Amino acid sequence: MASSPLTTVAAVDIGTNSMRMLVIRRIGDGAVELGRWERVTGLGRGVDATGEFAAEAVDRTLIALLEFGGRMRQLGVEKARAVGTSASRDAANRDSFFDRAETALGFRPEIISGDEEARLSYAGATSRLPPDSKPVVVDIGGGSTEFVVAEGGRSIDIGSVRLTERFLPSRPAPAAEVEAARAHCHELFSVMSVPEHDAVLGSGGTWTTLAAIHLVSDEVDGSTITKSELDGLVDRLAGLTMQQTEALPGLVPARAAVILGGAVVAQSSLQFLGAESMRVSVADLLDGIAAQLLAEAGR
Repeated sequence: MASSPLTTVAAVDIGTNSMRMLVIRRIGDGAVELGRWERVTGLGRGVDATGEFAAEAVDRTLIALLEFGGRMRQLGVEKARAVGTSASRDAANRDSFFDRAETALGFRPEIISGDEEARLSYAGATSRLPPDSKPVVVDIGGGSTEFVVAEGGRSIDIGSVRLTERFLPSRPAPAAEVEAARAHCHELFSVMSVPEHDAVLGSGGTWTTLAAIHLVSDEVDGSTITKSELDGLVDRLAGLTMQQTEALPGLVPARAAVILGGAVVAQSSLQFLGAESMRVSVADLLDGIAAQLLAEAGR
């Protein structure tokens, strides 16, 4: 009996703050991860105020996407999908950016809705859990946050970048700014009903970065952060200068400007859910896209 052909797929997330790529190869009935890459380019910074991508952010992002395109060719990627999320949904000049991104990647990115982003994030984040689990996945991005259970989800237009630009301009951050940011998250989250769940699963760069800072380790998949530990992280980050934040072990310096905003969104999400702790998942939107590509290739 002939063996199954190899299929190599790539998923690219054109996020508000970071560009990320996952490459997976199917071998027979199994699959192996060939690599994950992340480049923090701040593509969506300023979009909330101006409605457009800044030229400098586009240039930084295209360098990252050009690198991703080269890696895909080197690894023999046969199927790929690149998706734009919150900032791409909001930016008036996204089409001209996508024209250039298509040249860099070798194929055209697409915009996905908040609902599709939520569905794919849930599929990816829960891919390693037992089938009878009933978690709520909280995926914090730069421009939006998704709350998702098996039956569906909700995308809320607040994330680490958007909250920072609206409420947290200072470092150290005065208590009044932090409280205003928390109140805004509470107002946005309060329009939802708390979903039935047996655990909280956090996916996305904000959660993994907070876990890395807390644990002083890059080995964060499956780790747990309690509500009290998250409260302490918010207080700690609020008291630091930008230079001190950039020097934190476990933090990519390019995330320093928005990690306090992300921490406040994370803190507010646990408060909204009434949860005492959450579990960090490295698997996320990228894994959901890659699984979909592999399923389509196998038809």
